[in-house]
Amino acid sequence: MAEQQRGRRAIEVGPTGQTVAANIARLRERRGLTTRQLSATLERAGRAIPASGITRMEKAERVVTADELVALAAAFGVSPSALLLPLSSRAVDQIEVTGGGTVSADTAWAWADGERPLHLSEGNERKELVEHELFGRPQWLYKRSPEHLKAKRELFERMAEWGAVDLDVVKGLDPAPWQHKKPSDG
Repeated sequence: MAEQQRGRRAIEVGPTGQTVAANIARLRERRGLTTRQLSATLERAGRAIPASGITRMEKAERVVTADELVALAAAFGVSPSALLLPLSSRAVDQIEVTGGGTVSADTAWAWADGERPLHLSEGNERKELVEHELFGRPQWLYKRSPEHLKAKRELFERMAEWGAVDLDVVKGLDPAPWQHKKPSDG
């Protein structure tokens, strides 16, 4: 067994992992929680992490899994993006996004919150924004006035004609987002 463990490669904690570590420590301290108290909160929520594991997370000595990240965000009362990105003092501050390079803080936060793609290619901005809206979030999150829905549907159909999106994908979408519901419809 020791041979197998010795042969394993440790998972490297990259820039996002370092940010998560710092944010866990910052949020825990701001909430006035000890690692034991946070551990107990997580255990009550169904995601047990020992206090020593939290300490190791804060030191970036232990990788935080996706499930743990979401449980920590819930315990702190913040969105997962609040753990994934650094708190910067200015929107123009440059931050590193693992796999995405260095971008401005406002771009990174808008991307993490599902508002826009991380990068936009010159000349393809509109297509990339539409594809992000089409594939990146549930359609029911977007404004649903009849005029907006009609314009959106027409744009997707034009993009399909241009070959920018697959018309079968557009047609295969759940029709509910394209239909306007009155508040009384439930």
